[in-house]
Amino acid sequence: MTTHANYSLRDEIRDYWSDRAETFDLQVGHEIFSQQERAAWHALIGKHLGPGAGRASLDLACGTGVISHLMHDLGFAVTGLDWSEAMLAKARAKARKRGAPIRFIVSDAERTLEDKASYDVIVTRHLVWTLVDPKTAFAEWFSLLKPGGKLLIIDGDFVSRNWATSLREIWERLTTGKPRVVDDQAAVMARRHLSILARVHFAGGARSEEIGRLLIEAGFDQPVVDWKLGAIHRAQARQMSWPKALERATQHRFAICATKPK
Repeated sequence: MTTHANYSLRDEIRDYWSDRAETFDLQVGHEIFSQQERAAWHALIGKHLGPGAGRASLDLACGTGVISHLMHDLGFAVTGLDWSEAMLAKARAKARKRGAPIRFIVSDAERTLEDKASYDVIVTRHLVWTLVDPKTAFAEWFSLLKPGGKLLIIDGDFVSRNWATSLREIWERLTTGKPRVVDDQAAVMARRHLSILARVHFAGGARSEEIGRLLIEAGFDQPVVDWKLGAIHRAQARQMSWPKALERATQHRFAICATKPK
C-alpha cells in the first residue's frame, strides 16, 4: 500500500477496494447468487427508475459490475464508473463473457469528469457510506442528470450495532467456543477498513435522514425513502447463517430515489 506524502484518503479507499477485488464477488450482498435475488433487484430498480428503453444510466462505484448488469438487463444504456482498475478488470471480464455492451470507465465517483446533463438515471449501491465529501458528490451527481432525471441510492448504516449484532456474536461464540477467527491478512484488511471508516463523512453510519437532507441541499426534489427491501434480504438470507441474515434484515438499510427538477 502506497504511503507517500500526497497519498489522500480517497487514494486509500481506492486501494482498499482494489485489494478486495479478487474476492469481492464471493460475498453475499456483493454478487447475486440466485434468480430470486436477481428478480428482487430488478423489481426495486424498475419501481423507482422505470423501464430502461435505451436511457443513459450511470452506475457509480460499479465495482465488479453487478448493478451495471442489472441495469443492462432492464434495457438501460449503461456506463459503469469506478476508481479501482482491479474492480473494473473484473467488471469488463463479466461483460465480455455475457456479451453485454456496457461502457466501463476509471474515475472518482465524487469528481467524475463526465459531461453535464448527460444521464437520465444514476444508481449507486453501497457507495454513499464511503464518501469523503457527500455535499460535493451530490452536487456533482445533480449536474450529471438531465432535467427530470433520477438518482437511486441503495445504502445503509453498516456501523451502528443493534440487538441482532450482539445475538450473532453470541451465536458465534456458542457454536465455535470462541469469537470468529480471522487470519492475519483478514485482520490487516479489517484494520484498514476501520481506519478508513473513522475518517469518512458518515463515520457514525449513513442514515437516510441526513442523506435526504443533503440531497435537498444539492437541489433535488424531496427524496422518496423506500424501506421495502425484504425480498432482496430474504433471497440473500438463503446463502447466510440465520444470525447473520437476521442482523442484515434488522439493519438501517434503505433505497432513496431523488429527482432533479425539470
